[in-house]
Amino acid sequence: MSKKLGTNHVWKHALAISLVLFTAFPIYVVIVTSFDPTGGISTNSLLPVKFSFDNYTLLFTDPRVPYWAWMKNSFIIATATAVTSVAIGAAAAFAFSRLRFKGRKVGLKALLLIQVFPSFLSLSAIYVMMEQVFLITPTFGLGSIWGLYLIYIGGSLGVNVWLLKGFLDSIPLELDESARLDGASVPQVFWLIFLPLAAPVLAVIGVLSFIGTFNEFVLASLFLQDVENRTVAVGLQQFVGGQYVDTWGPFAAGSIIASVPLVIIFLSMQRFIIGGLTAGATKG
Repeated sequence: MSKKLGTNHVWKHALAISLVLFTAFPIYVVIVTSFDPTGGISTNSLLPVKFSFDNYTLLFTDPRVPYWAWMKNSFIIATATAVTSVAIGAAAAFAFSRLRFKGRKVGLKALLLIQVFPSFLSLSAIYVMMEQVFLITPTFGLGSIWGLYLIYIGGSLGVNVWLLKGFLDSIPLELDESARLDGASVPQVFWLIFLPLAAPVLAVIGVLSFIGTFNEFVLASLFLQDVENRTVAVGLQQFVGGQYVDTWGPFAAGSIIASVPLVIIFLSMQRFIIGGLTAGATKG
């Protein structure tokens, strides 16, 4: 019996190690490629033919590659989108879950119905709208990072509202009622009861919104044409989007640098993320 259990443990460990290696191998290839000055992906060896920091140096010394501007744009858009989507989503979810008003059910169904359709179906309509906005106020129009920010906000509200509403529905109504009996108003219930209890879920939504916006490519590549206004995902694409030449070295180096802040944010918020993912299963 013990021999059989030992064999099972061996297979489990072997499978786990295989999955880890399978997952980590692409990351390893990107790291190796970032230090390879030839600009290509080595397929014959797991180590670069030459070891150099030329790809990293190019990102910060070549005037044709405004890498810091791309990183700044990505952080501005991602941070603004995460903060705004959490703030508006929390307020909307509280209203849909706790308040009773005309059009509540219709609004919830409309939010759910909008999420059914893929976002790329509206690209042409959004493009025309932002083109008209540019004629009125170029700051929020086509080609600006703030115009892209408005698009991201509109696309993320539906999912965030539904996620937060599902969590808020699991909070006992007795908490609201006891607060009302003590003289608390609706805004006070929102600030003093809902927000503290929903902090883990809000952290999850904020982190996911930040990472998703930071890595988003399709909308950013369509709306940001100026080199200085591009995000890091769009800017790095120029290294591997050529018709005849692909320089994977700088692309890999830029990807490694851009991933460091995301890893730090994810690890620093890990406690809240775990609590937010399990909150719905333990409440109610």
